[in-house]
Amino acid sequence: MKETREDVALDSLDRQLIEGLMIDGRVPLRRLAEVLEVSDQTVVRRYRRMRAAGLVRVVGLPLGRRVGLFESWLRVQCMPDATLAVAEALARRPDIAWVKLGSGGTEIHCMTKARTRKDRDVLLLDKLPRTRRVTGVSAHTILRTFSGGPDRWFGLEALGPEQTAALERPAPPGPPPTDRYTLDDAELAMLSVLGRDGRAGFAELAGASGLSESTARRRLDRLRELGAVYFDVELVPAALGYEAEATLLLTAEPARLAEVGAALGGHPEVPFAAVVTGAANVMAVVVCRDTEALYTYLTERVGAVEGVRQVEVIPTLRSVKRAGMFVEDGRLVDQPPASA
Repeated sequence: MKETREDVALDSLDRQLIEGLMIDGRVPLRRLAEVLEVSDQTVVRRYRRMRAAGLVRVVGLPLGRRVGLFESWLRVQCMPDATLAVAEALARRPDIAWVKLGSGGTEIHCMTKARTRKDRDVLLLDKLPRTRRVTGVSAHTILRTFSGGPDRWFGLEALGPEQTAALERPAPPGPPPTDRYTLDDAELAMLSVLGRDGRAGFAELAGASGLSESTARRRLDRLRELGAVYFDVELVPAALGYEAEATLLLTAEPARLAEVGAALGGHPEVPFAAVVTGAANVMAVVVCRDTEALYTYLTERVGAVEGVRQVEVIPTLRSVKRAGMFVEDGRLVDQPPASA
C-alpha cells in the first residue's frame, strides 16, 4: 500500500536531505550521505520514501530568460462554480508551470512559460477570453527575479555552512552568458524527462533524446554550465510545517524597485520574488508556519522595507500545479488528477 503524505513524518534528517537537493538536485546520494554522516542506504531510503509519498520532487527546468521563454504571471477571475474547472484546464497545458487558487476561490494565479510570443498571445487574447465563466484576465510580465528559479530557497536552515559548501557545485569560469540559448530537439527531449524526474539516469535521457549516454551526460553538463537549465526541488510546504501560503502584491517606488525586490528575495519566508509589470510592481510568494507567523512577517519584515507604499495579501487556498507537477490531495503527482 502506497504511503500518503500523512503517513510520512519528516524529521531533521529529511529536512537536511531536502536542503542538500536544493543545493544540487543531481548530487549523488552517496555524496549526500557523506556530508550528512549517515549511510548510503539511509539517504536512498529516505529520498525514495518522500518521493513516493508525493512530498518532494527534483525537477530539471529551462531557465526562461536564458532560453527565450515568454514568462508572465496571470490573474484569472472566474465565477465561483467554474474556478476549479478552469484551473485544472490551465494546469493541463504544458506552457503553464504554476496554478493556484486564491482570493476566496474566485481567482486563479498561474505562471506561463510560452515558447513563442504567438503562443502566449493566443492564450491571453483568444483562449482565456473565450472561456465560459471567466470574468477577467490580467497579465504581468516577469521583468526580473530576485529569488526562485536557480536561486534556492533558504527557508529550511537545516544545513550548516560547512555542509552547504561541501555540496555546492563549482561556479563556471568567467561571467555568466547573457545571450539567448536555443535548445535543440535532443535537449528538449531530455528536458521533457527531467521535468518529471530531475534525477533521471543518463540511460533514460539517452533513450529519450537519441543520444549516447556519454553525449547526454556532456550535453546536460554543458546546459548547466551555460545556465540554460537548472534543478529545483518542488515540495509540499505543509509537510514541513508551513501551513500559511500567500501571494503578496506590493507597490514600490520606482527608484527603490531593485532595493525592494532584493530585500524580499533575501527573506527566508520568500521562495519566489520578482519585479513585474503593472501598478503592483513586485510579486512575492510567502510561506509561513501559520497565520500568526504571516502577520508577524508582514508587520515586522515587510513593514521594515523602505520604499513599499502598498501591499495586497492573497492567501493561497489550494495548489493545483507546482513547477510543472500536478497536486492531488496535497501530493505531487505526474499526471493530472482524475477530476481534471
